[in-house]
Amino acid sequence: MLKGWLIYNKDSAKENNTYIRWFIHEASRQNIELQLVLRESLSIGIQDGKRTTYIDGKNVKLPDFLIIRVIEPILQAHFEACFIPTFNCSTTSLICNHKSWTYMEMNKLHVPIVPTFFMTKNALPNKLPIDYPIVVKEATGRSGKQVHFVQDKVDWEKCIALLETNEFLIQATNVNLGEDLRVFVVGKEIVGAVLRKNEKDFRSNFKLGGKAIPYSLSSEQEKLIHKIINHFDFGLVGIDFLINEHGELLFNEIEDVVGSRILSKVSDVNLLEKYVSFIKKRVSEIL
Repeated sequence: MLKGWLIYNKDSAKENNTYIRWFIHEASRQNIELQLVLRESLSIGIQDGKRTTYIDGKNVKLPDFLIIRVIEPILQAHFEACFIPTFNCSTTSLICNHKSWTYMEMNKLHVPIVPTFFMTKNALPNKLPIDYPIVVKEATGRSGKQVHFVQDKVDWEKCIALLETNEFLIQATNVNLGEDLRVFVVGKEIVGAVLRKNEKDFRSNFKLGGKAIPYSLSSEQEKLIHKIINHFDFGLVGIDFLINEHGELLFNEIEDVVGSRILSKVSDVNLLEKYVSFIKKRVSEIL
């Protein structure tokens, strides 16, 4: 029987208790023993020249694989150096949880994006390269947090004071504000797509009051998405796109630690069943 760890931090584990129980149940159905491990109980490092892992201060035997549901790429790097498969992998975690790095990768692939400029609080430009209104995003923000709609110079100065991190980016707003498309991906498979709309906020996130409906991708849209999928070694991710006035998709971000609440609400797709099956196949091929 394969054995794996499901890593969450304490607060997130409380918030996602139902999802975690579903995860463990799906693993059990596929003859996998999946154990919840809280990040706060885990210590990783190098001791006497060897990579070491402790749980609550005790050296432990490593599992066959890990599903890491915290944003901390060093965790993936540590366990991959111990030859333990991680989902998602360190490259996905490192790039996709930093918006600026993700956009750089999309540009390599010639995937269209809105006009985007990378900035730091330490070196603010004397004049912005694009006109107001703009959207300001902290490079490491997620779930619609640390995102600001800026209409003028007064808003800009207020926004800069609110930024919690040094790195951020600014984007043009020539898209349908309050609307985006989330595409759920397991491995190389597109398993579903959902159109999210929010009539009360420029952000479409479900947790921020957005509504969701199923979306059927065109062959051209699938071709664009597979260009991204084939560039990465994904486990489970959500790829988000903005939509311009012509109905064309513009890349927005990749959600590394993605949930399935939206997809479950609008379809009968069992995302975790597919994900666990993918993990089982991948780990069995490696062992």
